[in-house]
Amino acid sequence: MPVINLNDSAPREMMPGFNGRLVHTEWMTFVEWHVTAGALLPEHSHPHEQVTAVQEGEFEMMIDGSKNQLAPGMVAVIPSNVLHSGRAVTDCTIIDVFHPVREDYR
Repeated sequence: MPVINLNDSAPREMMPGFNGRLVHTEWMTFVEWHVTAGALLPEHSHPHEQVTAVQEGEFEMMIDGSKNQLAPGMVAVIPSNVLHSGRAVTDCTIIDVFHPVREDYR
């Protein structure tokens, strides 16, 4: 599995407006999200570390009570168990990497 073409995998709607193509390794989960403008990411936390990179569009993210406007090229680092939520201001393409693996995303 050294090279994967994400376009060969069908996207999965993991929550309303969030369609993801997922790759799982032994130690992490990678997700390419296509997010519809206005889609909401409810406030939540999880034991996984998360790195979120916006590729296209704008995404508003609350992390531990701090509001952040993410645009292309911006990266948010979310530590384990920190409350976060979000809203797609526009249609977005976002990359998420989680460690350890998100078993609930398998």
